[in-house]
Amino acid sequence: MYFMAGMEHYHLAGMPVTTEMAIGMVMLFIGVGLTAWGLYPKQVPGTAKMSKVRVGALDDAPIRPAHIALLLVLAAAITIDVMKPVSFAFLAPGAAMEYGLKSPLNPGSDALPIGLYPLSGITGTMIGSFIWGYLGDRIGRRASILLAGVIFIATSTCGTMPEYWMNLITCFAMGLGVGGMLPITFALMSEAVPKRHRGWMMVLIGADIAGAYIIVSWLSATLASPDQFGWRMLWLIGLPTGLILLVLNRWIPESPRFLLQQGREEEARAVMRRYGAVIIEDTESELVVEKNLHGNFRQLFTGPFIGLSAALVLLALSIGMTQYGFQQWMPSNLQKLGFSEVASSELLRNAALIGFPLSVPIALLYGFWSSKKTVIMVTALMGAALAAFATLGDNVVNNRTLLYVLLVVPVWGVSILNSVLAAYSAEVYPTVVRARGSGLSAGATKLGGVLILATVVVAIAAPSVRITAALGVIPMALALIVLMIYGPETRHKQLESITAEELNVRSAAVG
Repeated sequence: MYFMAGMEHYHLAGMPVTTEMAIGMVMLFIGVGLTAWGLYPKQVPGTAKMSKVRVGALDDAPIRPAHIALLLVLAAAITIDVMKPVSFAFLAPGAAMEYGLKSPLNPGSDALPIGLYPLSGITGTMIGSFIWGYLGDRIGRRASILLAGVIFIATSTCGTMPEYWMNLITCFAMGLGVGGMLPITFALMSEAVPKRHRGWMMVLIGADIAGAYIIVSWLSATLASPDQFGWRMLWLIGLPTGLILLVLNRWIPESPRFLLQQGREEEARAVMRRYGAVIIEDTESELVVEKNLHGNFRQLFTGPFIGLSAALVLLALSIGMTQYGFQQWMPSNLQKLGFSEVASSELLRNAALIGFPLSVPIALLYGFWSSKKTVIMVTALMGAALAAFATLGDNVVNNRTLLYVLLVVPVWGVSILNSVLAAYSAEVYPTVVRARGSGLSAGATKLGGVLILATVVVAIAAPSVRITAALGVIPMALALIVLMIYGPETRHKQLESITAEELNVRSAAVG
């Protein structure tokens, strides 16, 4: 259907929905449902043997080629995942024009607003973050990543929908898979690499969030430009990238910590040997501190974790408001201020390219200096840049050099802050609820996006540079304060010891 519309510049709006198309869409959703049913375990093994293998042996293992391979594979997985929500910023102008929607470039239209498009997708990612947080702790990290890849393939058809409402449904479904990939990937990475290298490796794979922005902005300016294949190609690219993700899944192991929690000791031993851990058996389990914890979301807001969860949620909200408020509408705002569609995409791509190398020193600071201080430093830097945009507003375009300098921080900074937050969230919670904790952080990020996109849809706030920048600063400032009080240091610490320290310190404070 898509390529048959080449003579009409790949415009599919108004094309009749055939019976074959309707049947095909139903079969896609049935296929995804069967995949989920097949991956869901019929029963969970007991955990009686959990105490025999010392997890600390994995943390003390030397870095091996297997760790580097895992780094590269998960970095590719994150890039594929993040390309989906990033695409909204670049396809919004083209989609609004084809469907005749109300948008910043066409504010007087009586049609539905283009803001519903990213709102449907981001709402899906928010819900998906919580669903995949549960699935990651229930069916495993690896199986959850596989399921997300299947959803990417099925929902790539979002790019061929002839009706706007059909786009909203398929992109919501796409968001379910997108929302789960990021937190599960970080949870797996934190549980499979030595503690000395855990921090910098996680932040480095998270830097591919910025890499996804570079790729999508490049695609938008070339392959998906109006004189080439159009905005729909940004969705159709999900088919080959989803297939790549399924192939890469062959080199993604299950978390040995998850396997031990499930009583699958032999599988855990095999994974630990693969990563160079000398298996040590002991009668005293290093997981004993987690045995009294229950695997549910409520655990994250009780006892020693309430202050920590509050800090992470506030920071996640500010990131979401910046990413889906300021960053989401920047291409449209630049076009509104006189830049062409291609020029605005190139400007944002260049800003991302300039900031991308800075991800390496941030990763090293997080891994070898201080995880907590790095989170605070990057958050403060982001807040300062957003405050500058809120002060200058549209006048920032009058100075091209200043525009580039200020754009680098939100375009690159929101990506690196997102990765730093994801890494931190994957470290501070115990194994039994680690995927849920990561899902909470990711879900709160998307909630920030849902809130700001909803205000745009109901026209409470126009998506201007000044307003979208200002809305991200307030929760960011609050997050800084709470994080300084409740945020633990995780650098070079075994995951189980971080949990133990949190339980002991907070319990003593309450006592």
